[in-house]
Amino acid sequence: MQYRNLGHSDLSVSSIGMGCVTFGREINKESSLPIMDHAFEHGITLFDTAEAYGRGASETVVGEWLKDRNLRDRIVLATKIHGTLTRERVISSTEASLKRLQTDHIDLLQTHVWDEATQLDETLGALTTLVNQGKVRYAGCSNYNASQLTAALTLSEQAGQTRLTSVQPPYNLVQRDIESELLPLCAHENVGVISYSPLAAGFLTGKYRSGQPVPTGTRFDVIPGHQDIYFTEHGYQVLEQLDESVRTTGLSHVQLALSWVLRQPAVTSVLIGARNTSHIDQALTALTSVS
Repeated sequence: MQYRNLGHSDLSVSSIGMGCVTFGREINKESSLPIMDHAFEHGITLFDTAEAYGRGASETVVGEWLKDRNLRDRIVLATKIHGTLTRERVISSTEASLKRLQTDHIDLLQTHVWDEATQLDETLGALTTLVNQGKVRYAGCSNYNASQLTAALTLSEQAGQTRLTSVQPPYNLVQRDIESELLPLCAHENVGVISYSPLAAGFLTGKYRSGQPVPTGTRFDVIPGHQDIYFTEHGYQVLEQLDESVRTTGLSHVQLALSWVLRQPAVTSVLIGARNTSHIDQALTALTSVS
């Protein structure tokens, strides 16, 4: 496992991060705990959750794992605030997350999405308050584009507010739009990049094919909105190219797709989701092939 500082912070994060979206939402606590054990035992120290995952269920499971294993000081704990980002909402949401996570501080608190309805200085002011209180070490954002991140960085500098240390965008062989503006901005401003969806919500595993019905119970069946992103002419072209690489290299779709993201120097850490320990092993194998 490799470790790098996240942006300008002193948070050292593993090159593979544990995305906790499945815990308490798609799999229960009993199934989740061995996955987190396996991830930590193999060097994964970044654990990323959110209040929106299972309406707090993911945070609850992660919190119980941290307390039971006594690992709070050995991991980088990240979570996210969803929806409205008013001062009251940011502070109350964080307090609720702290209780579910059973901790007195969050290492990286991220805004989950851009909030058009709330003034940015109000949101940054609330984050600054939490940092000053010691309840949050660093603030970050998720799903911001380059102009939104620029606005936040500029305002924080002008107003003396806490500076965003990271951004969390989707990034995979199909979704590569961050390469044009966001990644260069992050490199210039020393903002860490925690990417998610390296397998394109499962599209790059090869189980979805043009003109064929979506398998029942899969991610694209449960969350059909993903289809608009990946079930496109471009998406299927990328999949065909991946098929050819599978034939020529003998490696799997998963290994090739994961190793591609892990090779990107602009990405600090790649989040992976898991429903069983084999999903962790797939990512570790991909990391080995990168090295």
